[in-house]
Amino acid sequence: MVMAGNLHFDAPSALDYFAALVAEDQGFPVLEAAVAIAQDDDPGLDVQGVLARVDELADRLRRRIPADAAPLQRLRLLNRYFFQELGFAGNVNNYYDLRNSLLPAVLESRRGIPITLAVLYAEMAAQAGLHAQGVSFPGHFLVKVAMPRGEVVIDPFSGQSLSREELEERLQAFRQPAARSAEDEVPLGLYLQAASGRELIARLLRNLKEIHRSHGDWLRLERVQARLVVLLPTAWEEHRDHALVLAELGVHQRAAQALAAYLEHRPEASDAPSLRGHLAAWLNVP
Repeated sequence: MVMAGNLHFDAPSALDYFAALVAEDQGFPVLEAAVAIAQDDDPGLDVQGVLARVDELADRLRRRIPADAAPLQRLRLLNRYFFQELGFAGNVNNYYDLRNSLLPAVLESRRGIPITLAVLYAEMAAQAGLHAQGVSFPGHFLVKVAMPRGEVVIDPFSGQSLSREELEERLQAFRQPAARSAEDEVPLGLYLQAASGRELIARLLRNLKEIHRSHGDWLRLERVQARLVVLLPTAWEEHRDHALVLAELGVHQRAAQALAAYLEHRPEASDAPSLRGHLAAWLNVP
């Protein structure tokens, strides 16, 4: 908006800011995008201030590491600093607390869920001269750190390094009973592929989605759903879910637009017939 006499620019909304962050896959700013999600609960959040705090903690570690330190030594120093000195750990007493999914809160409390802890761990690993990546392992987000002779897989919730046997054991609950022969099983390595930045943020948002849905918190759920649509514009099921939340809030015209996008791209979906009825009703709401 431009006003006569003086130039006046409206500040971008929290959603606009997030959209700008996640527009491109190249150089995807995982940490900043994860921090920015917390603006939905704290509109005045200083995102850059939170990033500066993470940099401060990471820089404290970096200055302790000898320039000629071997990768394994760097990893040991990182783990001691992150899990012992700083005291980051999983929130075992209140796992589903909303704050466990909000990076600024995790940074202050030093308690979180695997994915938020993984984001912070990977950032500090980079400052320690290591390459760490998040892994969307079934049921529990993990981190893998590249080493000269392979990879070390770490559970950021407990700080435990996991052996191949321990990883296979964790997988058993998720394998299909009919595919438990050695020939049919999906190789462990496929479960340990690095998650992209977009995939990581999507998983974090979907955690929040389930929390808000379980509490019937439609206002918070709508904000999260709007971010998912921005993050994953061709995930049409997210457009559908956004439409349903908007309808719960009585925003029927926007709900109709979102639902129309879903039905256009998923005309043969099993829920399409019933949803067309919703669409017709919402279009007639004044």
